Amino acid sequence: MTIQHILIIDDEPDIRELLEITLGRMGHETRSAANVAEARQLLDSQAFDLCLTDMRLPDGNGIELVEYIQDRHPDLPVAVITAFGSMDTAIEALKAGAFDFVSKPVDLKMLRDLVSSALKLTRSEDAGGNTSRPTADDSELLGDSASMQNLKAKIAKLARSQAPVYIRGESGSGKELVARQIHQRGPRADAPFVPVNCGAIPAELMESEFFGHLKGSFTGAMADKEGLFQAAHGGTLFLDEVAELPMHMQVKLLRAIQERAIKPVGAARETPVDVRILSATHKDLAEEVREGRFRQDLYYRLNVIQLDVPPLRERIDDLPLLAGHFLRQLGERWGTETPTLSDDAQVALARYSFPGNVRELENVLERAATLCESEAIGPDDLHLGDGVLHDEPTGEHAVPTTPAGWLDKDLSELLGNTEKEAIIEALEKTRWNRTQAAKLLGLTLRQLRYRLKKLGVE
Repeated sequence: MTIQHILIIDDEPDIRELLEITLGRMGHETRSAANVAEARQLLDSQAFDLCLTDMRLPDGNGIELVEYIQDRHPDLPVAVITAFGSMDTAIEALKAGAFDFVSKPVDLKMLRDLVSSALKLTRSEDAGGNTSRPTADDSELLGDSASMQNLKAKIAKLARSQAPVYIRGESGSGKELVARQIHQRGPRADAPFVPVNCGAIPAELMESEFFGHLKGSFTGAMADKEGLFQAAHGGTLFLDEVAELPMHMQVKLLRAIQERAIKPVGAARETPVDVRILSATHKDLAEEVREGRFRQDLYYRLNVIQLDVPPLRERIDDLPLLAGHFLRQLGERWGTETPTLSDDAQVALARYSFPGNVRELENVLERAATLCESEAIGPDDLHLGDGVLHDEPTGEHAVPTTPAGWLDKDLSELLGNTEKEAIIEALEKTRWNRTQAAKLLGLTLRQLRYRLKKLGVE
């Protein structure tokens, strides 16, 4: 077994000794520092696999050290030791880039679990240079557009942390897939990923579903039941549609997250749980807080780091890749040749706004392939309704109707011409008022400015 080197930073000799003994029994080598200056000297003179630092130090604080490590040693996981009840400080450290935190008095089992999880990162990177598993390659998150490349980079970074992540995006944009990627690319990949739709659980059953119950704790409790937190122990709990939680459950969830412990219905004592929390909703959670429907303190606990998933209409360049993927899946599932799209169907898809996002695209293609009676799917087979972004281009910007298939060629020029024609038409209708044109196109002003620059429209 490879010996791991861990740096301990704490100005209390008793704490340093306790950590040294505990980590030594786990088979790790340790070095210690009593302040920030000593820690920096050791960090710059020796390679470490993990750093454990107290938040309060004689010549600085743990946040400063986390930031220093992020800047000088970005691949080194760092965990902070906080005073009891200092959750706000712990959240600040997570936002600064800390892997995780442990509270004083230090629970040695939790410390050992934290150390084991953190060291999985360095072992994985030593072995291959990244933390992804074979089951979690980027093909599961399809798209090569700039927004998707940015999203993938953020996922890779967040996978190295244990911080709660709030995933914001429209329905059908792939929030659960993003959550799975964060889980599978991190040190918890071998543990359970437990997704739960908070809006699908009856309010009167929520406490039992989340925290479990003991036999006889209420009428109908015929046996002990494990809750979702216990099922996700060591792994990740994904709270989808978290805005649907009733207020009484928000209070209990807040305590479970803060204390890292749950109390099953009918139990006299709390049970420690090691769970990373990821959450998502299609609603504006900040607005829910302002309207009094969601607790502000829970919002801050869940939204330590926010990750935005772009809607399909903002990454239309990914449409050919996504369509090809879904059509190939249909062919494999049905045992037939891959269904194809006519040129007119390709243009119709490129002009559609996809209010249901990637999920809608998949459903549209499956329905069209099922009902299509010709060799290729036509625009009438798509049944796209009234979600068209703009009229069909004409004149010099008309889309060519060559027999070449969409899935067999580069569509950047085709889509660019279509988009450029729509933008020019919107600008002409609004007398070149960019704010009004953006509203007409369903874009933000910033998105319109980006497209104008990209397409060379002045």
